[in-house]
Amino acid sequence: MDGRLDVEVDPILLHLQLLSKDIIVRPLDKRARENERARERARASLMAKTKPGRKDLDSYNIKGTNKVVKVGDCVLMRPADSEKPPYVARVEKIEADHRNNVKVRVRWYYRPEESIGGRRQFHGAKELFLSDHYDVQSAHTIEGKCVVHSFKNYTKLENVGAEDYFCRFEYKAATGGFTPDRVAVYCKCEMPYNPDDLMVQCEGCKDWTA
Repeated sequence: MDGRLDVEVDPILLHLQLLSKDIIVRPLDKRARENERARERARASLMAKTKPGRKDLDSYNIKGTNKVVKVGDCVLMRPADSEKPPYVARVEKIEADHRNNVKVRVRWYYRPEESIGGRRQFHGAKELFLSDHYDVQSAHTIEGKCVVHSFKNYTKLENVGAEDYFCRFEYKAATGGFTPDRVAVYCKCEMPYNPDDLMVQCEGCKDWTA
């Protein structure tokens, strides 16, 4: 015997080992191919979302005017129904595609009558609610700019212009909830202050009445 018996392998055992390797290796190769295809789909999806050629803009000139809109500005946007007042929104982002079509991402303000609870007695004529409703619109729907004041600053205005509004509540469009959920009340009616109503303080009890 020349020692080859020490390393000789049973052919049947070798065949079973090879079969075993095929059973293990082939599924791994298939799984790797599936993972690679998944990565390719993910890359393709990412490219679709990124949309090459799109760029952020610092500002936008309102068509037909000399007014410039920047991120953070409040704007008046043209409604589909010309009989309705313009929508009010805050610009969150301005971007243009490779064809120079400009879009704006906005956060909408709601008027009291557009909210779930509707307009109430203490709501001012120029009152708006800053909602959690975001949208993307064509910049061409912007009609003009406006100013949405805090409630405190609005009450200090000597003259309220057509483009002046105020906001004291944030509004959740889906639930109809408000933040803050309570405010100070005045007058014998114990309602929040409506800045459109003249309030007079009684010299005796120091209470306010409309």
